[in-house]
Amino acid sequence: MIVSMRLQTELSQNLQQLSERARSTTEFIQRLKGMTDKVHEECVALEEEVEDRVANLVSLLQARKSRLIEAARQTREARVRSLRDQVARCASHLQATTALLTFCIEALKENDSAAFLQIGGMLSVRAATAAGSWGGAEGVQEIARLPLLDLTLDDKPLRRAIDQLTFVQLKPPGAPILIPEECSAENNSVTVAWQPPPGHGIVGCAGQRGPAIEGYLLELDDGCGGEFREVYCGRETICTVDGLHFNSLYNARVRAFNSAGEGEYSELIGLQTAEERGILCWTVAWFSWATGASGIPQEVSISEDAMSASCEGYEHRVVLSSVGFSRGVHYWELTIDRYHSDTDPAFGIARAEVSRDRMLGKDDKGWSMYIDRQRSWFMHGGGHAQRTEGGVQQGSTVGVLLDLDTTHTLRFFVNDQPQGGIAFRDLYGVFYPAVSLNRGVTVTLHTALDVPRHLLALHEEYMTDTVQS
Repeated sequence: MIVSMRLQTELSQNLQQLSERARSTTEFIQRLKGMTDKVHEECVALEEEVEDRVANLVSLLQARKSRLIEAARQTREARVRSLRDQVARCASHLQATTALLTFCIEALKENDSAAFLQIGGMLSVRAATAAGSWGGAEGVQEIARLPLLDLTLDDKPLRRAIDQLTFVQLKPPGAPILIPEECSAENNSVTVAWQPPPGHGIVGCAGQRGPAIEGYLLELDDGCGGEFREVYCGRETICTVDGLHFNSLYNARVRAFNSAGEGEYSELIGLQTAEERGILCWTVAWFSWATGASGIPQEVSISEDAMSASCEGYEHRVVLSSVGFSRGVHYWELTIDRYHSDTDPAFGIARAEVSRDRMLGKDDKGWSMYIDRQRSWFMHGGGHAQRTEGGVQQGSTVGVLLDLDTTHTLRFFVNDQPQGGIAFRDLYGVFYPAVSLNRGVTVTLHTALDVPRHLLALHEEYMTDTVQS
């Protein structure tokens, strides 16, 4: 009895599963039938599209035919005018020659020998000259042997284009392939390189090509394993992204797209930006003055190693570094190699779009300390603050401390001593080390430096006071 019930239970379960399979198969068959109808509908739509596009091509061909016929007729008219001009010139020449022949024949009939002697020599010369002028007739005959219209229709490119007219698969492209050996990271920039998906551009069965590619989308995460964001869209297969965070591992991925949609993502690749070391995550990064032609004012000269800068004009000109910072604690120094008493260089940071033809800090894109032999001021947006006694001279060193991690402040030092207090606060975003110079000043940039211990102690003390308050 128990065995019978167990068998009934198993049979009931199997029948239930079989019923589910039968129902799902029935639904699948219905979907297949619906897909069959959909195939017919899409085929009709495709036929209509082919008809429309071919009709458009025919209309374009008809328009081209009309222009070609018009060009042929214009060539014909030009050729006819040329022939008519040639006929007129030849007829005029023939008329003059005929008149000379008639006159010479009448002269030969003259019985008076004395009279003939007076004109015979002249007539002989004129006849010889006229005979020589007919040498151009050979060229006329050569022209007459050439085709009247030296033109023919070159339809080979069109025939080849017609032979290549075919269908392309209407589906998104496959996943691009990253090229690890061409991907790199330098300072706070990463470069990603890739190649098209396998089979792209290869002609398959029925003359169909692989899915077309209209462009690529490159995405990076936030450097902390967060969400991805799009950083590039275009047709190139290599891209460099600047202004990233230091000491961050960025994951990159790329996918292709066409009119059918976006394809699959490539494999991920991780790229590590410049490392940080030491207390409080001081960022030790090497950088130089930017040497791009569009970023250097005409009056500014940059050394071959891109570390020294000078200016020949009397007006201030701004020079930016090659690297921008958005996170981390950064310290760099500038030594004053040449200094005239009537100059006041400005040191600090700036946005990428800062005005290059004014003193650093004159607009709202620059933050600076400008200094002469006796005193200094902090300046931003054209406003001056915190006049501080003490200046610079040839051989002086200006240190700049930028904290974008904890206090978001900017401080300045002259010869390892603080020059005033905290210069600027609430600094968020991307900032580039910058300097503005005018005639008589040459500075040299020093980067990848450890912060002097006594300056580090000052900053730690300020941080402690900030946290306690």
